Amino acid sequence: MSSETSEILLEAGTNELEIVEFYLEEEPKEGDDTELNQVDISEPEADVEEGKAGKKALRPSRKGFYGVNVAKVLEIIRMPEVTEMPEVSHESVLGAFNLRSKIIPLLDLSMWLKKKRVENEPPKVIVTEFNQVTSAFMVSGVTRIHRISWEDVEAPNKYVSALSSDSITGVVKFDNRIVFILDLERIVSELNPDMRLKLDESAEFSAEERYRALITDDSPLIREMIRDMLGQAGFRVEKTNNGRECWDRLQEIKESAQEEGRPITDFVQVVVSDIEMPMMDGHHLTKRIKEDPMLKDLPVILFSSLITEKLRHRGETVGADDQVSKPEITYLAQRAAALIEDRKQKARG
Repeated sequence: MSSETSEILLEAGTNELEIVEFYLEEEPKEGDDTELNQVDISEPEADVEEGKAGKKALRPSRKGFYGVNVAKVLEIIRMPEVTEMPEVSHESVLGAFNLRSKIIPLLDLSMWLKKKRVENEPPKVIVTEFNQVTSAFMVSGVTRIHRISWEDVEAPNKYVSALSSDSITGVVKFDNRIVFILDLERIVSELNPDMRLKLDESAEFSAEERYRALITDDSPLIREMIRDMLGQAGFRVEKTNNGRECWDRLQEIKESAQEEGRPITDFVQVVVSDIEMPMMDGHHLTKRIKEDPMLKDLPVILFSSLITEKLRHRGETVGADDQVSKPEITYLAQRAAALIEDRKQKARG
């Protein structure tokens, strides 16, 4: 990670995150005069467009602001020398470049989002790592890093999600602009089908008992896939949309268990949680579960694109029973079943 991002570290379980804010300069729509860059003719350069007296004139544009979790960012670099790749899966894939002996594919984020990019300055490249894959995204520029609470991140409503083809996972409102948190995992998985969740059909699961799992993930697509695939592995699955919803549901389960004089495991036997979620993230959810006298023995598995050797300690700090990197859904099902059986054996003494 570059020096710009490496200095900012977070404690696990605080329900905070840091986002790298960047922007895409786009051609303004007809009649759109908001956030347009003003024409600048102060510099005698002529490599973009010629203004009066041979001065440089910036092309009219508007900026769209976006964000990505700092934990996914390795570094931010200038535009490298790119080699074209044969038969790319999408026109937004510009090619690949060599960064410290590692070949990294580069994607034009504007083109992927179907925006017409305006180039008034040299672009920047954000190099990322998640789902055990390194990728790079070309953007117009990088603004700054924000430290915020997940409570400040709103889930996009259905209308916004539909308009953005479900590519937005969160919305952050600042005083003078809105920043959209992009679902980079969705982009990468669409470019590389091998990264999608897929249950290994050769894996064997016990059919003697249907385990009860409570899952939480802010992606509607991932929620459905986890439910379907854990269902195939013999689980009864209940879904929630984020950590706050999952926590509230666990409180309801606690009340029902107490009123009926039954153990928690009659209602839920394992919690499977994403890490990045609006309102409450997976680390904070795990911390609260493990601090609750009635819930603390409930197995919690973090299932996320952020499970890396560098970040694994965060899950360990909050007491996660296991951490599985997406898209390893088969291993997730196996570990969930194993943790449930381990707890049952301990309960029997």
